[in-house]
Order: sequence, then structure tokens, then C-alpha cells
Amino acid sequence: MLKSFFPSPVVFFLSVLLWSAISIGTWYGYGDTLGLMLGFNLPAEGAPPIIGLGFFVTPDFLWFYLYYLVASLMFYAAWRILHNHPWLNWSILGSALILFITYFSVQVSVAINHWRRPFGDGIQHALTGEEDITAEYMYGLIIQFAEIAALAVLVFAFTRFFVSHYIFRWRHAMNNYYVSYWNKLRDVEGASQRVQEDTMRFASIMENLGVSFVDAIMTLVAFLPLLWSMSEYVTELPFVGVIAQPLFYTALFWSIFGTAFLALVGIKLPGLQFHNQRVEAAYRKELVYGEDNHERAHPMTLEELFGQVRKNYFRIYFHYTYFNLARSLYVNADNMFTYIILIPTIVSGTITYGILQQILTAFGQVSNSFQYLISAWPTIVELLSVYKRLQSFERAIQDQPLTGLDKRQEP
Repeated sequence: MLKSFFPSPVVFFLSVLLWSAISIGTWYGYGDTLGLMLGFNLPAEGAPPIIGLGFFVTPDFLWFYLYYLVASLMFYAAWRILHNHPWLNWSILGSALILFITYFSVQVSVAINHWRRPFGDGIQHALTGEEDITAEYMYGLIIQFAEIAALAVLVFAFTRFFVSHYIFRWRHAMNNYYVSYWNKLRDVEGASQRVQEDTMRFASIMENLGVSFVDAIMTLVAFLPLLWSMSEYVTELPFVGVIAQPLFYTALFWSIFGTAFLALVGIKLPGLQFHNQRVEAAYRKELVYGEDNHERAHPMTLEELFGQVRKNYFRIYFHYTYFNLARSLYVNADNMFTYIILIPTIVSGTITYGILQQILTAFGQVSNSFQYLISAWPTIVELLSVYKRLQSFERAIQDQPLTGLDKRQEP
């Protein structure tokens, strides 16, 4: 699954971690110095953000684009010299592009969050009459939002288009790899189905799961520092009092609490989902044998096997009932949690409506990112089941003995 698309997977992913650590460390340690040496007029720390499309072409963004491009090409060139893998262009350059456009899409969300402040403040001032807010000013902000939203639509469409091609190339690589060992793989139970259907399911799951995971990580990277900086507007929390960086630490606490709470409540679900794959496979296998052998797939046998399927589904329905109840309670509490912690700040009148909107959006982004594993559990379980089936191919290629469930039986 990995060897077909990535060169020497163990060494490759270790090198990814090492090069990422070096690149990130260099960026945060010497990035500003290098940027100034190259002539980029970087903004001063604490400078107000630019509203609109200009946010993406500031000197610090342009310097980051160049730095990321050079770091990616250096990593690619090193692997091209060391290992001329046939799918190297897609596995390295394609992965680098996916990481970049995912980061860029998160920055689009950050740009919209910056826009919320002047728009919200404009609404507040217009309603209270504190300042002379004109219709042209508000229309101008709406046009800026439309420009950012249009960019978001284009980035989303391009991301889905490119990721679909990237994942199909991965499936193509797996298909070529397994077909080249077909003489060894033909003895695996359901070999044709595993080559065609399981590689397709693997690609489809990775397309959704992988992009969502990267997006969750990038969102945390972008919005946690934003919460840290916005904590200057909030100094006091209910029942706690005055603490340093309250928004940052409260977001971490609430998100980790929600993830741990829902993981504990739904701890049985992954095992039930995985067991469901086994009972469904046993029932399907007996039906397949019954197509060619009149001695197989008797009604009593099929009824017993389907009884196992029914029993497992009823257990899943039961456990999902209280899991959905707990998840619904947490989601509804989450809708009001940010307001609750901001009540002392709101009643003191120290923040504007625009700042409130920024805080609510950033808090929600961080919370949703931490809850990624909870929402993705069913998909992760499905990926594990596909992984276990394709592992049989790996054992056959390496001339390892097949288990009873994997070895093909004559009907």
C-alpha cells in the first residue's frame, strides 16, 4: 500500500519528519532574518492584519511561499538522486502541493475571520450611532468578503480536483504493484475483489480522511496563535477569575475534554464496526460458495450467519444511541460555552461586536479541529478493515503462510 507509491516507506517518512523539523525550526528561528536579507519588507510584530485579498500578497506571505517552494524542491531533489521511484513526482511534489493548498485554504478562513472585526464593528456603530457609518463603507466590506469567498470557492474546487487525481495515482500504483505479483496473489481468497474493490475503497477513504486530517492540523496551527493574541481582550473567566491567555487555555481544555468525553462514551464503537466487517464477510462468502456448490449456502446456514449480522447491527444501534445522545449534549453545550466564558468581558463592555465575532469563530475552529478523530471514527474503522484485507497480499508477496480466512478454498 505504501511501497507502491512512496520510495522506501520507513526511511521516507522518517526523512519527512526530520526535514520538516529542520525546515520549521529554521523558519521560526531565522525566517525573518533570511527574509530581510532577501529584500522582503516584513511587517512589524503586532501590525494590524490587512483586510481583503491583499492579505495573501503581503511580503511575509510571499516570503513564506518562496521558502516552502525551496524546501520542497530540495527534499524532492535529494530523493530523486537517492531513489528514482516511478511515482516520485506524485508522492513528493503532489503531497507538498496538497499540504500547501490545504494551508492556503485555512489562511482563507483566517482572512475571513479578520474581516469579521471591521464588519461587526461597523454594524455596532451604525446601530448605536456612535460613528458615521455610510452605506458605501458597508457595501465595500461586503465586496471584500465576496472576493475572499470567491477565492475560497476556487481553492476548494482545485483542491478536490487535484486530490482526486493524486489518490487515483496512488490506486494506480497499488494496482500495478499487485498485478506484477499476480502469480503469488491468485491463491489469496477473493484476490480479484481485493485488487479491484479494496484498492478503490482504500483510495476513496484516503481522499476524504487524509485531506480532513491535514485540514484539522493546519486549522490548529493557524487559529491557536490567533486565540493567543486575542486573549488580550479577555482577562477574566467565570468561576476562575483572572488568568493569563484565557482564550487559548480554555479552548485547549474544552476541546480536549470534549474529545476525551466522546472517545470514552464511544469506546465500543470501533470494535463493533470492525466485527461488523467480519460477520458481513462470512455471510457474503457463504453466498458466493453457494453459487457453484449445491452443498453450500443451505437456508439453515444462511439464517445462522445472517443472525450474526443482525445481532451485531442491533448492538451497534444500541451503542450509537447513547453515543449520539452524548455527542448532541456536547455540541449544544459547545454552542453556548464560548458565550458563557465571555460574559464577564461582554458585560464590562471592553470588546466590540466585531471582536466578539472573531473570538467565536476562532474558538469554534479550534474545537472542531480537536474533534476530528471523533467525527472520523467510522471512516477510520473502515480504513483499518481494508488495510487488514490488503495485508494478506503483502504476506503472499513475501511468501508468508496465509491464514484460514485468507487462503482461497475450492467451492
